[in-house]
Amino acid sequence: MKEALFYEKLDNNKVKCKLCPHNCIIKEGNLGICRVRENNDGTLYTINYNKLTSYNIDPIEKKPLYHYYPGSNIFSIGSFGCNLKCSFCQNHSIAHEKPRSRDVTSEELVNLVSLKNETIGLCYTYNEPSIWYEYVLDCAKRGKKMGLKNVLVTNGYIKEKPLEMLLDYIDALNIDLKSFSENYYNDICSGDLESVLNTINLANKKAIVEISTLLIEDLNTSKEEIKRLAEWIASIDEDIPLHLNRYYPAYKMKLPPTSIEKINEARDLAKKYLNYVYIGNVMGVDNDTYCPNCNTKIVSRDSSFKVINIKDNKCENCGKEINIKY
Repeated sequence: MKEALFYEKLDNNKVKCKLCPHNCIIKEGNLGICRVRENNDGTLYTINYNKLTSYNIDPIEKKPLYHYYPGSNIFSIGSFGCNLKCSFCQNHSIAHEKPRSRDVTSEELVNLVSLKNETIGLCYTYNEPSIWYEYVLDCAKRGKKMGLKNVLVTNGYIKEKPLEMLLDYIDALNIDLKSFSENYYNDICSGDLESVLNTINLANKKAIVEISTLLIEDLNTSKEEIKRLAEWIASIDEDIPLHLNRYYPAYKMKLPPTSIEKINEARDLAKKYLNYVYIGNVMGVDNDTYCPNCNTKIVSRDSSFKVINIKDNKCENCGKEINIKY
């Protein structure tokens, strides 16, 4: 175990964790909501430091990140635990259970990845990386020094001070915006919307940000909600890519898969406010990137993953500046 960052010691051997908006007050011998931060004799420790449950070399598009080095691969790692309780969790075996893990130090991991020329760096994903904070921070610092890229795939449920410290070493993020409803966050995810919106706003000032929303029919797919969600993202930057992903039954939620019609309806509505909207978890859809001004194809995501018709980050056809790092 490693002593945790961002906590306060209280009376009677209690501690107050200040990593995420839950602000857990943890009694001696107990864990926080995330199940990875433990009060041991009045000191808060992180029990998943150095613990890897999952690792793989993934296409960057799988994160999903479509505007950050398209066609590249990245070394993805995950641990266990999560600070939200989404009833549709697709990684529940590591997020809400304690699976088998292996110990890998940050030095060992970064040295390994630096030798793999087929990857651009490290992606912290699978479970919620923000509650793996100390290990992610150590890896990101080491990786940055060795020229590796650092990508965070997160639910965005983290407090401002730790987020700002981590963002000094993070190059790109995909942030889950699960709904634009406070009730949805409270009832289905055991969190709050405002904290996630604050994370998106802060992250966009320091790194490349893309947003994912899992569409669950009749829960977060109304035209009014999709409009408010897209309008809010556009108020920060209309060039932020939005990924609208199709829900399938998982974990405790057994609703039927979201209809393709509802997915397409949400995409068409969001595109009235945002320049880049993609559909995920649906076979055969067109997820190439097009210039929002003249509709010239910019990125071809067939087997070749080509960046085309772009020079100096501008569309070669009309000169429109394109929000893509390549």
